[in-house]
Amino acid sequence: MKREKKYYTNYSRSNSKKRDIHLPKRKRRKSARFNVKKILLLLIIIACAAGCFKLINAYRSNEEAKNKTKIEENQVQADKKKSQKVIGQKEDAKRKYGVDAQKVWNALNTYDYDNGGKKQVFLTFDDGPSLTNTPNILKTLKDNDVKATFFVIGKSLKMNGAADILKQEYNEGMAIANHSYSHDYKFLYPGRVLNMANYTSDFDKNAQLIKTCLGFDFETRVYRCPGGQISWQKTEPLNEYMIKNNKASIDWNALNSDAEGPKKNADQLYQHAVESSKGKNLVVLLMHDTYGKEETAKYLDSIIKYYKNAGYEFKTLY
Repeated sequence: MKREKKYYTNYSRSNSKKRDIHLPKRKRRKSARFNVKKILLLLIIIACAAGCFKLINAYRSNEEAKNKTKIEENQVQADKKKSQKVIGQKEDAKRKYGVDAQKVWNALNTYDYDNGGKKQVFLTFDDGPSLTNTPNILKTLKDNDVKATFFVIGKSLKMNGAADILKQEYNEGMAIANHSYSHDYKFLYPGRVLNMANYTSDFDKNAQLIKTCLGFDFETRVYRCPGGQISWQKTEPLNEYMIKNNKASIDWNALNSDAEGPKKNADQLYQHAVESSKGKNLVVLLMHDTYGKEETAKYLDSIIKYYKNAGYEFKTLY
């Protein structure tokens, strides 16, 4: 009987390259194919990872470019807004509530309050902004969805915190008008006669202060003489100045008397406003939002409801 020949594989370190030399050819080929597949799979994984990395970088770069473009566009819009002159109040509020002040000026000068049958009331506040009463007045206006015109003075606007209230007036759609810097009768009307040089310098100073406080190019066409133009002598040059510069000098034809006579409570202010408005379709109501006018802030809600119930529209001057 023949002995079966046995094959041995040497697993020593020195013969590691010859470990599988005695494996059958089929197994060696299978092992080689398996190694190739592993290498190919590894290469595919590496390629996929590299592709994903490139896609992530591309996405990040795209997002960064979009964000940069958006920031640049926002900056352009902000610069454009700053470069554009705003007249009187925000454009959207002006379109909805604004009335050309020169038309109202003409009506006041000719005592024509019929207004073509349209009932319109202009709530106007003088001598602010104040840190005490103006915020309460703004809250009442906002609660009633009503706009008003604020005739501001430089002396009040110079107070710490007043600029923020002016910005609030503007941002909430109120109209901002010029009521002089000094509110000094002796300087503006020495001997009760209008001094045009003093008037223009004082109002120009206030106009610049309003612009500085708002932080952009703002201009108002609406002026009001301290004490009212009707109270002073030889004001014809003021009319010429207003016409030449496309502005309007606005007095009033109704008032709550919060600056006339003895101090009044909210009910008395209401009665004065109602009485002085009777028989007028066009009402320009004089009030004050300066210091010491807390009763005006208290009565405001009731007089707004009165005008609403009487069918008036609330308008602003620009």
